[in-house]
Amino acid sequence: MKIFKLIEVAQSSLLKNKTRSLLTMLGIVIGVAAVIVMVAVGEGAQKNIEERISALGTNLLMVRPGSNAFGGIRRGAGSARTLTLEDADELKARMTYALAVSGVVQTSTQVIGGGTNWFTQIQGVSPDYLTIRSWEVEEGQFFTERDMRAKTKVAVVGNTVAENLFSGQSPIGQSIRIRNVPFKIVGLLERKGQSSFGQDQDDVIMIPLNTAAFRLRGDSKYVNQIYVSALSVDLMDQAIGEIEEILRQTHKLVEGQENDFNVRSQTEITEAFSSTTEALTALLGAIAGVSLFVGGVGIMNIMLVSVTERTREIGIRVAVGARRLDVLTQFLIEAVVLSLAGGLIGIGLSWGLCEFLTQNLGMTTIIRSDIVVLSLCVSAFIGIFFGLYPAQKAAKLDPIDALRHE
Repeated sequence: MKIFKLIEVAQSSLLKNKTRSLLTMLGIVIGVAAVIVMVAVGEGAQKNIEERISALGTNLLMVRPGSNAFGGIRRGAGSARTLTLEDADELKARMTYALAVSGVVQTSTQVIGGGTNWFTQIQGVSPDYLTIRSWEVEEGQFFTERDMRAKTKVAVVGNTVAENLFSGQSPIGQSIRIRNVPFKIVGLLERKGQSSFGQDQDDVIMIPLNTAAFRLRGDSKYVNQIYVSALSVDLMDQAIGEIEEILRQTHKLVEGQENDFNVRSQTEITEAFSSTTEALTALLGAIAGVSLFVGGVGIMNIMLVSVTERTREIGIRVAVGARRLDVLTQFLIEAVVLSLAGGLIGIGLSWGLCEFLTQNLGMTTIIRSDIVVLSLCVSAFIGIFFGLYPAQKAAKLDPIDALRHE
């Protein structure tokens, strides 16, 4: 019961100087709110990155050509022409850890249709591409393997292309011209939105891979890259090993010779973005933590002032039987109550700020319960740490000198 009595006395003492107590808590309030909001914004950014990268495809592996050199100058990755349609076929036929495989031929050009024109990206892909990218057809249908083999001139368009060429009308059955080659639209892709790199994924036209290679590119052999969907996240390493083994065989690379291709997974991309986001969140959290330290110093200063102001009161308490431990506990509890109250207000403020960011700025924020609990525990610790010295100073006062104090 004594501890509850001491808490009641501490509250009464703090409420006598409400403005001073509120100003003392301000550092803790700002610090706790800043820590929680910064972590919430960081977690939200992390979630957005993961969602956008996962939207690239299910367990996606990207095989790109290697680099080449011209005049002693080495060009970047993907500059060589080392991947072929036959490579994609070999991977599809021989891989055991792959759910789907698709070669990709990419180009950008002006497309004519609906009485107007639009500059967009053309992708030659196989029917497996939708499985790899976790994409669906909103209207109509996707082209088939038969269309691939027959090099049929059919196309599936994204929403951005459809809106700019046909002004809200259904594109199904309409004709477009790609580099003066007529194509019939058989499908409309579901809306995908922007990628993690800010690219409009709906600004695309997909045509059969062989059609793109033979009729648009003029070379029936090479592809820009090959997309592979691994069976599961746990089997991605095995799938990468299998890709390398098969392609080294088809490219007739001897032992010790470098790969003329490279394989990247969406896991690597996610980790790269995540490490940057985590570092930024940690930095912002550290900056916010400075506010907590400043708040703790503020509590210590005010408690020292309180000890000086209440020296005579302390002398009277000791004179009537209060132990030094009781005096120490009382001042320590006052410091902890100040700090915890500031922490609770900071938690409420952080929730309000996160709601404001979400509702008005469209930012994704995720308030983690463990960070909230940790912030509250840190608040209590700050109260104990910075309140200990003033409490000890109060407990060590000589009762006679304290009674004489004016």
